[in-house]
Amino acid sequence: MTASDPRLLVLLLPDWAVRAQAREQRIPEDAALALVAKGLVAACSPAARADGVRVGMRQREAQGRCPGLRIAREDPAVASRAFEPVLAALEQAVPGWHPLRPGVAAIRARGAARYYGNERAAARTVAGIAVEHGAPGARVGIADGLFAAELAARGVGTTSPAADPLHLVPTAGTAAFLAPLPVAALGDPELATLLPRLGIRTLGAFAALSADDVAARFGPLGARLHALAAGRDPRGAAPRIPPRDLDAVVDFEPAVERVDEVAFGVRAACDDFVLALLHERLVCTALRVELHGDRGELDERVWLHPRSFSAAEVVDRVRWQLQATELMRSGVVRVRLSPDAVDPVQAHERGLWGTGPDERVHSALSRVQGMVGHRGVLTPRLAGGRRPADRQQLVPWGDRGVAVRERVRPWPGALPDPPPTTVFEVPRPLRVEDVHGRPVTVDDRGAVSAAPAVIVAQSGTRRELTAWAGPWPLEERWWDPASARAVHRLQAVDTTGCAWLLVLDGDGWWAEGRYD
Repeated sequence: MTASDPRLLVLLLPDWAVRAQAREQRIPEDAALALVAKGLVAACSPAARADGVRVGMRQREAQGRCPGLRIAREDPAVASRAFEPVLAALEQAVPGWHPLRPGVAAIRARGAARYYGNERAAARTVAGIAVEHGAPGARVGIADGLFAAELAARGVGTTSPAADPLHLVPTAGTAAFLAPLPVAALGDPELATLLPRLGIRTLGAFAALSADDVAARFGPLGARLHALAAGRDPRGAAPRIPPRDLDAVVDFEPAVERVDEVAFGVRAACDDFVLALLHERLVCTALRVELHGDRGELDERVWLHPRSFSAAEVVDRVRWQLQATELMRSGVVRVRLSPDAVDPVQAHERGLWGTGPDERVHSALSRVQGMVGHRGVLTPRLAGGRRPADRQQLVPWGDRGVAVRERVRPWPGALPDPPPTTVFEVPRPLRVEDVHGRPVTVDDRGAVSAAPAVIVAQSGTRRELTAWAGPWPLEERWWDPASARAVHRLQAVDTTGCAWLLVLDGDGWWAEGRYD
């Protein structure tokens, strides 16, 4: 150990991201759950690992190994938000924590060891605090340098890591602790593949190489990893500045059952909430509203805004959430407002020459929305999908559009652009006939019984066709009988020059859209 290698204590909460999202989505913690990002498993629960699921595995392969696997999209914000109360509790006992990522934090071991008597007592205290605040299985590692301390917290190099959650590497013993570990512990897949082929399988063998030779062969990254393998890690733990609590909480005693009474009761708190953010030079772009019922119910929702929330808009969101929930049957005893996402206030200032959103339009539509309800004023957004109706998404005014179906994803079976100009909200039934007046059908192989010549509307109006193309089959959700759909689509042009998108399903022909 050198003077530049700090002795650090690392707290590790295993599977923290999985636990946090399981609680967020009310999934039992013993369920087989995998968090997926870009089609790959980013984290998984112990139950999933027991069935063979591994990090980095493709989603479909993971589901094949574990048929009962639950899939959730990885959301780092959920893990960060859940980790904040644990950090706050640790700060109360031992200030100066440096969060590395959700579920992992470091602190200089010297101060904690002197306060609690020794390093093992400090580690035991830290682990106990984490367990008390909803982090079972907390592990602690202490070593010279951040790299070795985190490996010690993971239990790497121990014969039974589950038996003792505390792993203390002796002072000046970091190099000996790291030497027998495999080169994969460095976390670099390229080196983990290349070095064993060169006969270098352990960190000790890698550290024995000349630093100049490693730098010449592997560059700056290889030189840094070589220093870590040798036990030289000058990175310290920079104490974080605990964030100011900007939540607004309103308690009602006795419970309030009327929506207008709750909205009136939170109005002053909403004003203070927005002013407190402005005092920090921040504005709220995503608002979390929690409603607590008299019988222990909890209704929670995150509201998004295309710009930033004003105090009146915060009150509106509370009222709309109350109108949409069943919680009012038992009355509301507490309302909590939390900024789920904030931006610097300067990013939302109006331009000098009239740039930025027209506040008059927003104010007028917001007033109308306040009278007719949250979904009374809608704006259209384009989404992804195979059918024209799927590509339409209506978003309440003032909400930030979150696409349920992303446009950038591939949609096999979708018709090429341009899409129909007019998409009927309810497809219109009709008949498609050939020149002899016989119904046109499509067999299982996609062959048309005869060339379409006439379309007959339900009212009896007949339109002769001059051109047609198709059909193009589309089969969706074949594994779910309740929502499965198999159709054939056809494009046709009538004598007036109007083009139609026609669809044939089990109930007959339909006009789904028109190309004006």
